[in-house]
Amino acid sequence: MKFKKKVLPNGLRMLAVPMVDNPTVTVLVLVGTGSKYESKDKNGISHFLEHMCFKGTTTRPNTSDLAKELDTLGCEFNAFTGQEFTGYYAKGKAGDFPKLIDIISDLYLNPLLKEDEIEKEKGVIVDEINMYDDMPMQKVHEVWMNLLYGDQPAGWTIAGPRDVVRGMSSKDFVSYRKAHYVASATTVIVSGNVEASTAFRSIAKSFKGIAENKKGGKKKTRDTQSVPKVALHHKETDQTHFILGVRSFPIYDKRNPILSVLGGVLGSGMSSRLFRKIRDEMGVGYYVRAGNSTSTDSGYFAVSAGVANDRLEEVLSAVMNELNDLKTNLVSREELSKVKEHIIGMMYLGLESSDDLAEYYGTQEVMRREMRTPKEREKIIRAVTAEDVREMARKIFVDKNLNLALVGPTKDEMALRALLKF
Repeated sequence: MKFKKKVLPNGLRMLAVPMVDNPTVTVLVLVGTGSKYESKDKNGISHFLEHMCFKGTTTRPNTSDLAKELDTLGCEFNAFTGQEFTGYYAKGKAGDFPKLIDIISDLYLNPLLKEDEIEKEKGVIVDEINMYDDMPMQKVHEVWMNLLYGDQPAGWTIAGPRDVVRGMSSKDFVSYRKAHYVASATTVIVSGNVEASTAFRSIAKSFKGIAENKKGGKKKTRDTQSVPKVALHHKETDQTHFILGVRSFPIYDKRNPILSVLGGVLGSGMSSRLFRKIRDEMGVGYYVRAGNSTSTDSGYFAVSAGVANDRLEEVLSAVMNELNDLKTNLVSREELSKVKEHIIGMMYLGLESSDDLAEYYGTQEVMRREMRTPKEREKIIRAVTAEDVREMARKIFVDKNLNLALVGPTKDEMALRALLKF
């Protein structure tokens, strides 16, 4: 799992993660821009542009050319948009590496952005927005982010509002690409059965024409809170989906490994505290999760679950009791060891394939600019103590930091607010 890194004079960053005897190769391009880099009147343009990059290029002008060529190679390919980075990738046979990097570089560098295709894709994106609105497990995350951050980029949706999407034009995409799709903000990762020297030569050649404009910036997220907050999104559903959590720290904070262990105690695996409490003891809820989420200028630690509507308050009280217990009592040596081994084991299981490794190293580079190998991360996790976990719980689990977002039929906000006390 060793990697090599090289930076070209124009600022383009290249990573190679050789995997000897692996039959596949992944080409992943990450650009340091997403919904946090948008203005309100163009909210959703990062995601919309991601779609448009697959709708024809100067060398592959027909809408279906890219998909047909990649399908013919038997590839897995896609793209994704987040708040702070956007990615494009293709994974295929190692012998097809020259074709894969040619295609991915082409769609990244040379999208046509034709007005007629933009108009057609607007309907696709509005349908995507509608689809997620009909999925309470997904919708609750939008409610949560808006609760935490309000009317600023961190609190907006990645897909954007329907009316804003419908108003976008080719000119908007050209302007946005000029500000953000530049060499200094781009990282290209090649992972799999390709030598590093071959990967670097191919990247430099394929991305030779990348723009070298100055990168556009983003506003710093306002991340403050003084009282507990609740946000209810009323929907007649058979289950209530909720997120209960607190603010934590940005991605660069050295305390985040402690939060990883804290999340593991609560929700990592079927023997975790919340799984045993909510599913095994209370017999309610199919899923329950706990963990930390970070970005460059904010972070949050949250518990999420979907539960029967008539047992919502009971479950929330049980979660609050578990959080409070971590503030009071030390995690036992046996449980702490179990949690660490689970976290470390799951990390390695998640790094078996070329696309997993490309994403592992690529996201660190585009977000953190400080690379940690799996072995280094393992060492840091093993160093976390029970005292560290308790002190962290005492620091973040305080009344004024509490937030509750939910999607479901309940309207009794006052009853829910009364539960947000340690």
